[in-house]
Amino acid sequence: MTGPTGLVVLTDRRAVRRPLVEVVADAVAGGARWVVLREKDLPRAERAALACDLRAVLEPVGGTLVVAGPDPLGGSAVHLPAAGPYPPPRRGLVGRSCHDEAELGRLTVEDYAVLSPVYPTSTKPGYGPPLRPARLAALIRISPVPVLALGGIETAEQVRECVTAGAAGVVVLGAIMRAESPRAAAAALQGAFDRATVGLASDEPAGLAPTGGSPDLGPDACTRADPIALSGGRT
Repeated sequence: MTGPTGLVVLTDRRAVRRPLVEVVADAVAGGARWVVLREKDLPRAERAALACDLRAVLEPVGGTLVVAGPDPLGGSAVHLPAAGPYPPPRRGLVGRSCHDEAELGRLTVEDYAVLSPVYPTSTKPGYGPPLRPARLAALIRISPVPVLALGGIETAEQVRECVTAGAAGVVVLGAIMRAESPRAAAAALQGAFDRATVGLASDEPAGLAPTGGSPDLGPDACTRADPIALSGGRT
């Protein structure tokens, strides 16, 4: 399975204005093809039902749901915290959160890493000193796997800076979850990524332009529970 690229949407049902599945569907309509399901506080049955609903949104457009934590909830893609487990369970796709050289150095069979926070973030105020683009670029250069950028990414210029630093994609929470129009926000951020990637390709010698693969979705078995209302108020 090819790793995440472009805009990656990180869920937070407490930040949304409407039911979470509707917000994600809008973001997918705007061009998002990767979604990371958090919501770790939900009972497993409810979280599995939510995962099933999100896959139903993503699969028609060739998108992929990544589940935060070691349990893929019927899928094949997981994203793990920096704290562990090590080594990671072998899945179709495994990502890992990292914040510095030491954590990048612990990677073994992971397929990608997420570096954060790149910019100050309102979602986790005071969460570590921001890396900023220069530090992000330095860490990407030593990473053994492709890197996604996370933290405070809200504007097209920030997306461009992350791509220029070498990021394979940008992970976004607040700018999508809290948006008046998640579709418009996703389209703007994915468009910024596409333009930045084209700009980098035009600067490289012929034959060396970066390439991206389309997600490979295996058959994800979903056992649907009773419909659940997962909506939240503004934060």
